[in-house]
Amino acid sequence: MSAEAASPNGASPETRPVDNPGRRRGRARIDLRRLGRAALFGPASRGGLPDAIGHVADAHRAHFPDADLAVLRRAYVLAETSHRGQMRKSGEPYITHPLAVTLILAELGAETTTLTASLLHDTVEDTEVTLDQVRAGFGDEVCYLVDGVTKLEKVDYGAAAEPETFRKMLVATGDDVRVMSIKLADRLHNMRTLGVMRPEKQVRIAKVTSDVLIPLAERLGVQALKTELEDLVFAILHPAEYEITRALIAAQDAAADPLAVIADDVRRVLRDAGIAAEVLIRPRHFVSVHRVRTKRGELCPTDFGRLLVLVGEDADCYGALGELHTCFTPVVSEFKDFIASPKFNLYQSLHTAVATPGGDVAEVLIRTHLMHKVAEAGVVALGNPYVPLDGPQSAATIARAAAGTTDGERADPTRPGWLSRLLAWQESAPDPDTFWSTLRADLAQDREITVFRADGGTLGLPAGASCVDAAYAQHGEKAHACIGARVNGRLATLSTVLSDGDTVQLLLAEDTASGPSPDWLGHVRTPAARIAITGWLDAHPEGTAVPAAAPRPSASVTGGAMRRAAAGAVVGVPNATVRLAGCCTPVPPDAVTGFTVRGGAVTVHREGCPSVTRMLSLGRPPVEVNWGATGDCRVTLVAEAFGRPQLLADLTEAIATAGVAVVSATVEPPSEQRVRHTYTLQLPDAAGLPALMRTMRDVPGVYDVSRAQHPATA
Repeated sequence: MSAEAASPNGASPETRPVDNPGRRRGRARIDLRRLGRAALFGPASRGGLPDAIGHVADAHRAHFPDADLAVLRRAYVLAETSHRGQMRKSGEPYITHPLAVTLILAELGAETTTLTASLLHDTVEDTEVTLDQVRAGFGDEVCYLVDGVTKLEKVDYGAAAEPETFRKMLVATGDDVRVMSIKLADRLHNMRTLGVMRPEKQVRIAKVTSDVLIPLAERLGVQALKTELEDLVFAILHPAEYEITRALIAAQDAAADPLAVIADDVRRVLRDAGIAAEVLIRPRHFVSVHRVRTKRGELCPTDFGRLLVLVGEDADCYGALGELHTCFTPVVSEFKDFIASPKFNLYQSLHTAVATPGGDVAEVLIRTHLMHKVAEAGVVALGNPYVPLDGPQSAATIARAAAGTTDGERADPTRPGWLSRLLAWQESAPDPDTFWSTLRADLAQDREITVFRADGGTLGLPAGASCVDAAYAQHGEKAHACIGARVNGRLATLSTVLSDGDTVQLLLAEDTASGPSPDWLGHVRTPAARIAITGWLDAHPEGTAVPAAAPRPSASVTGGAMRRAAAGAVVGVPNATVRLAGCCTPVPPDAVTGFTVRGGAVTVHREGCPSVTRMLSLGRPPVEVNWGATGDCRVTLVAEAFGRPQLLADLTEAIATAGVAVVSATVEPPSEQRVRHTYTLQLPDAAGLPALMRTMRDVPGVYDVSRAQHPATA
């Protein structure tokens, strides 16, 4: 699919076709407007199908020539009649939306059940159609998919509706991965048409797309959707950088492309070697060009695209690689073999870069046609992943073979390890605000490292993960008894940070009654490990795994910006003063850690504070701290908004109405018509913080409110 981004003012988006599917989609989108009118005024029929879904049928038959289209006809008729009279904000009939979503999925190769549910995905949410009617007409599978993507009502859930809706979708995805496929396609079409929304709503939706939907598309391997979503978000959140990138791409498109010459040379080399291959020039999408420019500072003509070599068999991939490395000069540092070691999202390909005699360097991707289908469509390419395999050359067969059977991360492509872990920790986060913030933080981490287990299989972990994270990823709560590790055969501490390709063996104590040390919280990156450790410590306040000969000091923290602890509140540091750090302004129930500073005082930080990472790297021992009875507390919040008259007055009024005192406030100079307000606030009770943040987000023009990592200045 093409890389496309809508301009932030709602103007027509610029389209850069990537191979033929992008051009096909562009034509189909033009037709959707006409077909929307046809849906209103009575379309002609062809072959028993309403003309409005003719393009969907054509795309579906391209992947499934023998597909029975009768069920799609029935689904369209129900969707069209139930949505009749409803209009989108763009002015088009509402039916154009489910048609567009279904066309996206059909072009990716989704099977009939997914397309049927896609046509009906908004009927239960926005019309009088019930789930029972969907079940009676289309069966349990379609009913489950429609229910999985149906939003929860704000009337029932209030401000928690969005996080709880995503929680519901993730749980449903754990049982049927097609739920998230429909959601991703739904968000893509909504992002394409976002220009009709108010600017602040565009930004709010784009931020959620960036924080949640794009990482999920990456983890599910649906690169075709992920890249276009990235470009659409890029245009809205970073309009200046987008315009610079757009101009660079336009200038390069008008010039001669050196990749065309290199592609001809590659075709000749492979043809002479007797390797049947298709060689394509694959333009980079906007965000990819921006990343290369940021990394290298200056772009070369060959940086605007890559060569894609498609062959028939796995062996041909390595044969083509050998010929290219023989006939061109390989850039050794750029070689990666994702066929022998697939990524956690099923992606398989050989990556290399070669230099021509003239000095041009071209990046080359080598894969089979089926690997390419899986790389573009991810789990969508599996068809119906819950039926028996349908032949040795099906996409599902290839994907499952790539996954392997002994690898805990990819043994089941419909329930990868990262999804199982996410579903596990979300059960321990009942509060919607905690779930929402933890989900966004978890998805923001780069899951780029693969760690090999000593007993076979692999673990997918975020960059910066330690042996503690590996222990909980492999053993779950049994990791409470972990006493050490071997990394690449050598004994290592549990705080050791793992690198991509490391082999780790976790050593567990026979005494399963032992538990984790509070120190472990300073070494973890994964929510599953943090939640498990915190849960054990909360359940065992009387003791930890710290040896008696070397007890760790602990501090009890109550509300207020500063207090003198009674003799014995801070174990080993009697009469110490406890201060709440101004850099991160922790409040209950934040996970916190402390450090002893000059004069014997203990400064308390939120565990995610950069100061904690810095002090740990300097070898400063942490102090265990726990919240006592809550009372008034001080916190710093950052409100990001579009600049407008009376914004400061409206925000301070919202804060005052909530019964919160403003200690200090700053307003940064506007940038690209956006402003950032920073408030240090005194709350009568920390429990009211989530409600206050929601109240501030409801102020017109405000698109995000978050906790600050730096103190405000008066």
